[in-house]
Amino acid sequence: MSADTGFDPRTGSSLQEVAHSSSDEVDRVVAAARDAADAVAGTAPGDRLRWLEAAADALDAAVDELAELADRETALGDERLRGEVGRMTGELRFYGSVAAEGSYLDATLDTTPMGLIARVEVPLGPVAVFGASNFPFGFGVMGTDTASALAAGCPVVVKAHPAHPATSVRLFEIAHGALVGAGAPEGVLGLVAGFAAGSLLVQHPDIRAVAFTGSQRGGMALRALAQDRAEVIPVYAEMGTVNPAVVTPSATSRIEDVATGFVGSFTLGSGQFCTKPGLLLGPRGSSDAVAAALTAAAPQPVMLTETIKHSLDAGVEELVAAGGEVVVRSGGDSGGWSAPAVLLRAPLDALVPGNRLLEEVFGAVAVVVEYDDLDDALAHVDALQGSLAASVLTSGPDDPDAPRVVDRVRRRVGRVVVDGWPTGVAVTWAQHHGGPWPSTSEPRTTSVGSAALSRFLRPVAFQGASDALLPPALRSDNPWHLPRRVDGVLVVPDPT
Repeated sequence: MSADTGFDPRTGSSLQEVAHSSSDEVDRVVAAARDAADAVAGTAPGDRLRWLEAAADALDAAVDELAELADRETALGDERLRGEVGRMTGELRFYGSVAAEGSYLDATLDTTPMGLIARVEVPLGPVAVFGASNFPFGFGVMGTDTASALAAGCPVVVKAHPAHPATSVRLFEIAHGALVGAGAPEGVLGLVAGFAAGSLLVQHPDIRAVAFTGSQRGGMALRALAQDRAEVIPVYAEMGTVNPAVVTPSATSRIEDVATGFVGSFTLGSGQFCTKPGLLLGPRGSSDAVAAALTAAAPQPVMLTETIKHSLDAGVEELVAAGGEVVVRSGGDSGGWSAPAVLLRAPLDALVPGNRLLEEVFGAVAVVVEYDDLDDALAHVDALQGSLAASVLTSGPDDPDAPRVVDRVRRRVGRVVVDGWPTGVAVTWAQHHGGPWPSTSEPRTTSVGSAALSRFLRPVAFQGASDALLPPALRSDNPWHLPRRVDGVLVVPDPT
């Protein structure tokens, strides 16, 4: 049987192998999730919080082991990975608390001449999760997609990521043991490995939704598989594109600070962030400031996989062919999967739909485009692909151009960051981590923040049903102690 092989990106040497799952194994894992679905959905949200807290505690206790294992497979560094374990466990606790709070169910009851009409969000059932190469913890086996699906009441089957297969397996082992130990059914969490297993997972009739974080090619392939099913299911793919940053004319007064921040953001994690700012629109002279900042920083990027390294090299060549000019190239000669950090500049008139300059190169690669007239620059913003986030760099709160720049870029993105950089994504109630097509397959949804649970739910209304026929969220005694809207009035139960 074939296997996923981990590699040390610093040297290119092979590490542990994880055998691919057979079709029978995929069936077994999905069947366990199907058999657990009613129990998971029928468990009170407060109890699901306890399950997720137990998993978080177990993963926190294993931080030394997990960080060391992941560093061997990703070269992301001990400090970064320890912080990411904390992010992962924070996500588990956060999404559990969102479920326990209860408003995500949107429980609504109306008295009508036709009798009681009561509506509530119900879990979809087993969910398939495909994590990301660049965040083995935050967007991995127990990352935001898995955490929000479990909180919403759905069992999860995860496909192990081939870039960090051993880390995927160990995460599953620790989390599954903790979840079951806290009272969750055995099928609450499953794991499969291998490309073929992933395809079978999406096409399995008992899988009710797919969550994916990764490349546009991968997301579109999963979406096509889901569309080809006899019963089509949603694919929530966060694919990312080029995230723009726009510098206002008066912000030239602090262009050195802007340039330093831009370089720090687009080279962070070797540029392997879906929120990396990849295109800077700035006043004339901006490219010289960014070039100086990149030269001073002298990063030495290391890619997660050999494929990503080769894709970066090819992508830079394509940007040059599309009208870009290499200004600075740093690193890329330290062996293994090392690759350069590359800054290019391009003319404003090259920003037209279909130009390769508007497509992402995954890694520490960025393009600076200078303008002489802000209105001309903003007209070209409309040519950009939909993206997850944009930065607007101003001279301060009284910058006269800031309002129209913010208004223009918000039409093309899911999050606007003013006088900051988008590479940090806080896990909060208000957060939105999604964007217009093609950055995400479902632009109204988010993969980070409290609204992430809504991806794995659907509304059902009950008309004329007796109390005994209603789900717990709608019963008259409100056993789950939820906030509910009754005859148009929001009723929040007293704290217990």
